[in-house]
Amino acid sequence: MTLDSCKIPLQEDSTGTIRLENTRVTLDTVVLAFAEGATAEEIADRFPAVSLGAIYAAITFYLQNQNEVDAYLARRQADSEQIRMKIEARPQAKQFRERLLARVAGGDLPRSA
Repeated sequence: MTLDSCKIPLQEDSTGTIRLENTRVTLDTVVLAFAEGATAEEIADRFPAVSLGAIYAAITFYLQNQNEVDAYLARRQADSEQIRMKIEARPQAKQFRERLLARVAGGDLPRSA
């Protein structure tokens, strides 16, 4: 047994998103759940495609690299905000949103909590 044999089950995909164990579960998701007080077991229950060991490894990676991971998360948040603004600036998106809001106001769709 060698102490450096533990692999961190994180991969960066072609878009720069860090995911766990070849799944769609992102490091962002695990870190956010952990920051909100969820235990590793609770996070694993939410995402059965990811092993408990991988959840612990992701949390450990975050705790050991908190500044870098926080910077990564801030970049991802800024990128998603830019994408959202681009989408919402399109006339079709505005018209679609207005139609949906009118349906919600008319009782055709349930309001979200």
